[in-house]
Amino acid sequence: MAQIHENDDEVAERGEELYRQKIRAAVETPENIGKMVIIDVDTGEYAVDDIGLTSARQLQAKRPDAEPYGIRIGYKTAEALGGVLERTTP
Repeated sequence: MAQIHENDDEVAERGEELYRQKIRAAVETPENIGKMVIIDVDTGEYAVDDIGLTSARQLQAKRPDAEPYGIRIGYKTAEALGGVLERTTP
């Protein structure tokens, strides 16, 4: 059963925590840098693909009530408007 999150900040906090603690080591490989990982913040399940929408659909196909949070692997933000994406340091 899906948890009810109070707001987007809570979803983002949980998504970041799951990424740092459980997912980052598995997905942050040279071939995945720049891809999107979409995480279900309730279960920790995730999907990786070049396009975030594709990843979200893969995750939603597994669990229709997923509470998704997206991260661009190897970068500080998922998207940049009028600028450049800044890489994270491993």
